[in-house]
Amino acid sequence: MSDSAIRVRDVSKTFAQGAAAVRALAGVDLDIDCGELMLLMGPSGSGKTTLLSIMGCMLRPCRGSVSILGEEVTGLSERDLPRVRRDWIGFVFQGFNLFPTLTAVDNVGLAFDLRGLPRRQASRRATELLEQVDLGDKRDAFPADLSGGQKQRVAIARAIAGDPWVVLADEPTASLDTRSGRVVMKLLRGLAHDRGRAIVIVTHDNRLLEYADRIVQIEDGSIVSDSASAGGAGERSVHS
Repeated sequence: MSDSAIRVRDVSKTFAQGAAAVRALAGVDLDIDCGELMLLMGPSGSGKTTLLSIMGCMLRPCRGSVSILGEEVTGLSERDLPRVRRDWIGFVFQGFNLFPTLTAVDNVGLAFDLRGLPRRQASRRATELLEQVDLGDKRDAFPADLSGGQKQRVAIARAIAGDPWVVLADEPTASLDTRSGRVVMKLLRGLAHDRGRAIVIVTHDNRLLEYADRIVQIEDGSIVSDSASAGGAGERSVHS
């Protein structure tokens, strides 16, 4: 397998048309490697979440290509995209996206169900993930009975269920206090460094800088800076 988990080339995205058109991305080139935790940062409206959604096969670009683990996915049919999302990608959404009628353990276990794991085994592994994010005592709680930070940790446990090669997270620590944020970031960094997964995090949270291998800054739909963190290997080239 190539070291590159995600390869983005000349990706542009415009919403609406004519006078109402809004350009969200303009010719973005980006590679994310297996084994690295990358922060995608920039002001509101800069294109961060749009780029994350395109890399996760949730949105299609107007132009350009995206490859995941060596497979070009931009031209795949709507029938084939769920396979890519299920088998290769874990998502952490800013709005949690938990099922309100399922308990915490069942919300996480659903990701294992989709992969065909027997129910009892799925429940056991879901419980183990909840324990990793300090929510073992909330396994039978429903989302309505959880705080925002607890919901986010359930969502993170669900995203990493099935051990995906790529984890894409939109503001995963926005609802977390410092202690919970540290637990989550250590877990995600461990996935990158110990298991060779590619982790991409959209964030405004400067507390996360110490966990990053790489920091990419985006403004007005274009990448303006791409640098290794303090422990990294230096400045990377930014494609024009």
